[in-house]
Amino acid sequence: MPNQNGKRYGLTILSPIIDDDTVTPSHDLQIRYYLANLPADGRSPFARAPGTHLARLVVLDEVIYVGMPSCEEHLKSKYLIFESNCDGDLTKYLGGLATHAAAEFDAVWSHCVGYPGAKNVDAFINYMKSCQIETTFYFAAVNDRSLPETLAALQTQRAVSDFIATHQGMEPEKLQREFVTFYKALKSKPIPSPGGSGKFRSLVLGGRNE
Repeated sequence: MPNQNGKRYGLTILSPIIDDDTVTPSHDLQIRYYLANLPADGRSPFARAPGTHLARLVVLDEVIYVGMPSCEEHLKSKYLIFESNCDGDLTKYLGGLATHAAAEFDAVWSHCVGYPGAKNVDAFINYMKSCQIETTFYFAAVNDRSLPETLAALQTQRAVSDFIATHQGMEPEKLQREFVTFYKALKSKPIPSPGGSGKFRSLVLGGRNE
C-alpha cells in the first residue's frame, strides 16, 4: 500500500534517538517520560495541528526476534516512531505541525539525531521527510473523507443513536415532529473540535510510548 490512499496520507517516520552515555536520564527515557504526560484530548498537539485523524508515537528499543526461520537482527540505535493518518499534502501537513505544535515537537525530537528544530519550517519538513519510510499498513481503516467531514459524521451518528434510544414507542405523528426539530438542531451544530470531547477523543491521540 502506498503512502497516499485517495485523500488520505499514511505517514511513517523513524528518527534515530541520540545515544549518549553521559546524559542522565538517557534521551530515550526523557522521550518516554514526556510522551507519557502528553495530553490526548483537545490539548494534544495533534488536535491543534490541522488534518490529523490518528497519530501514534512509540520508542522502539529493538526489533523482536520471532525465531526460526527468521534471521536475528539488531538495530544500531533506538528509534522514535511517528505514525499518522492525515489529510492531504504531506508538505502542508508537516508545515502545520511545525507551526501549531512546535514546542511539543522540539521537546520530543530534540533527543533525536540531526533534528534542526521547528523554528525553521523548511528544515523541519526536510528532516521529517529524510526520516520517512514507506507506509505499508495504515494505522486504522478510515474512509476517504477529510477530518472535519469525519468529525461531523461521528457527531451525526451519535446524535441519531441517542434520538432513537430516547424515542422508542412514540406515536408516529409526534415522532415525525420531534425528528424535524432534531434534524434542524443537528444541522445547526458546529463541527466538533478534534480531541475536544470524550466522544471523539480516540480520533486524535497524543503521544504514547510502548
